[in-house]
Amino acid sequence: MDKPFPYSAAMTAIAIAYRNTKLIADLVLPRVTVGKKEFKYTEYPLADSFTVPETLYPKKGTPNMVDFGGSEVTSMTIDFGLDDVISNDDIDNAPEGSNLEGRGVEYVTDLVALAREVRTANLIFNVDNYASSNTLTLSGTSKFSDYVNSDPIAVLTEALDTPLIRPNTMTIGRSAWTKLATHPKVVKAAQGNSGDSGVAARARVAELLELDNIFVGEGRLNTAKKGQTAVIQRVWGNHISLTYLNALADTQRGVTFGFTAQYGTKQAGSKDVDAGINGSKLVRSAESVKELIVAKDVGFFLKDVI
Repeated sequence: MDKPFPYSAAMTAIAIAYRNTKLIADLVLPRVTVGKKEFKYTEYPLADSFTVPETLYPKKGTPNMVDFGGSEVTSMTIDFGLDDVISNDDIDNAPEGSNLEGRGVEYVTDLVALAREVRTANLIFNVDNYASSNTLTLSGTSKFSDYVNSDPIAVLTEALDTPLIRPNTMTIGRSAWTKLATHPKVVKAAQGNSGDSGVAARARVAELLELDNIFVGEGRLNTAKKGQTAVIQRVWGNHISLTYLNALADTQRGVTFGFTAQYGTKQAGSKDVDAGINGSKLVRSAESVKELIVAKDVGFFLKDVI
């Protein structure tokens, strides 16, 4: 029977420390640690939070008791990982001080992270993951790319006021952000000038819209099949997601639009394999996670904003 893969503390440290600053999945759906791969999380009926019960305290009795009746949902983290094979000849002939195995861990960790970015973008930019009353598709002159007729501030403020809890976070694709940040009405409102030219700073737009976070998706991926000419596309499309993110929420308490359940930590290691004339090292980076949308009512989705 094969032995378990020999994960290395040093390589695991590389995988954990490695960050692709262009990826935003960990910001958009923050990681929450779970004790087992199969876990339960709580969904709360938000209407109960806005229903005012009788609060009068009887003179000789006890006050009313409320029961928020959250329902438990069972889920399970999924294992994701990639391997890379590095020949011993390349390792032996590398310049002094090189760490090809460490670089290999960074390479596969980056690809695992990119796959997570794609999964997250597909969840966040999916109209089905929002309450039916909390979505809007822009068309024609209402698109933010129409600098003359569209009014992004009016559209965004109305969208922000619609969910049961006002969103504090905007997630937007790079192309859409460029159009939004250079829209004359946004530049004028955010920068306090005529709006004829310039770019609205992200911090000023966040202040204008009363947001805590604006996350701009920069990631790109190759959608062509292996062996074909590369077709590079953006991971995050021309949409805007407005969500309420609660940094204190976990699987058991706290309303938040979504999070990522993580079992254990990222793992990385290497082992000898019979490949090449002098053998090779196989390096691996893996993690066990599950991205979840847990409160559709606290998000708003603007589709096709440009």
